[in-house]
Amino acid sequence: MEKVRAAERDLMARLPAGALMQRAAAGLAVACADLLGRVYGSRVVLLVGSGDNGGDALYAGARLARRGAGVRAVLLSPERAHQGGLAALRAAGGRVSADPHGDIGRADLVVDGIVGIGGKGGLRPEAAELADAARARTVLAVDLPSGVNADTGEVDGTAVRADATVTFGAYKPGLLIDPAREYVGALQLVDIGLELPDPDVEALQHADVAALLPVPAADSDKYRRGVVGVVAGSARYPGAAVLAVSGALRGGAGAVRYVGPGGDAVIAAHPETLVHAGPPSKAGRVQAWVIGPGLGDDEAAMADVLASDVPVLVDADGLHNLAPARLRARTAPTLLTPHAGEAAALLGAAREEVESARLHSVRELAARYGATVLLKGSSTLIADPAGGAVRVNPTGTGWLATAGSGDVLSGLTGALLATGLSALDAGSAGAYLHGLAARQAASTGTPLTACDVAAALPETWLSVTA
Repeated sequence: MEKVRAAERDLMARLPAGALMQRAAAGLAVACADLLGRVYGSRVVLLVGSGDNGGDALYAGARLARRGAGVRAVLLSPERAHQGGLAALRAAGGRVSADPHGDIGRADLVVDGIVGIGGKGGLRPEAAELADAARARTVLAVDLPSGVNADTGEVDGTAVRADATVTFGAYKPGLLIDPAREYVGALQLVDIGLELPDPDVEALQHADVAALLPVPAADSDKYRRGVVGVVAGSARYPGAAVLAVSGALRGGAGAVRYVGPGGDAVIAAHPETLVHAGPPSKAGRVQAWVIGPGLGDDEAAMADVLASDVPVLVDADGLHNLAPARLRARTAPTLLTPHAGEAAALLGAAREEVESARLHSVRELAARYGATVLLKGSSTLIADPAGGAVRVNPTGTGWLATAGSGDVLSGLTGALLATGLSALDAGSAGAYLHGLAARQAASTGTPLTACDVAAALPETWLSVTA
């Protein structure tokens, strides 16, 4: 958040005193009005801390009071409240609350202005008690829900659970990454004129992904479009092979070579697949490999694939007992796609540690293994071993919490690797398409399976590239 703070300081130095806060307050007041539907006669309670976050809330409350709302401010530190904002609220007819819990209980909207982006740790007891009381009302957070870590998305203690959050100037990492993202609600950005350097975290949007995806040219053939090899499945899990191949066939590659014991099941489902008994190095030329889904313990296949000079995606069983030195010795890119449990095993940590500090975990994995890492979960993150911005996938959905969906993602992303995308771009585009496909498949209202996600990929792909 230091980049945001520096940008704010630079802008404030070039603007009249208080102008930046007024910009934020204006945007916040509009968002409040949208949530209320009707401002006149509505009851609004401001939870006001001691910093500029509280000042934003007070000035926005003044604007609402001038439009006929009954506004009450609960001051957590009365002697440190923003004096200009407090004076503006009183001048507009707003009041300081004498009955915080009673006012919250009657509120149509509660505005959380307790702590801003500089806050660390959970809320203090008094603030936590008010936040708990507000949970029964509609809550709008100013810049971010108080109590969440703006830099990392961690939640260390009690935090405000908002129905909506209005953030200023830039999306903060904590608004995009779980567990904090679950506290944010509907997220709205208000442009206050900040000029920001390269971000620490970014979320690709529709146009960004469309620009990445390869579109066949008039002279394309199946080999120019890229061939992906899939080493997956076993006698116990033949379905993993079918699902990984399904994702790969729908991922833009010109052809898919399958190596493994699930050849009969793969051919029955997808007769266009090129099946080989193995080893992978004898299966024919590929531009990328996917290995691991349902594979079991096949060290020979792992060694063969990792010895190749093309990009390799490692998932599921392939992640077991994976040594960092083994990946660092590779000359071609490697993409690891663990879920939180697998990431914990790779880091030698508890799963709870990974889930509570996802941003730190994905960066640590990428640095330790010298590989691009796609950390799956409710907020999927993609980190490059060279550093730079970590990407957050914005299309994730709980509908993807179904058996086999990760196998589809592996095949899809491996196919994108084979078309020539970097590991970072392939992981980002793969996660984005995977999430969109799940949302589309779930729109029918029927229970979702991994096969449904795979089947929705072609239409999803075309909707992005059109």
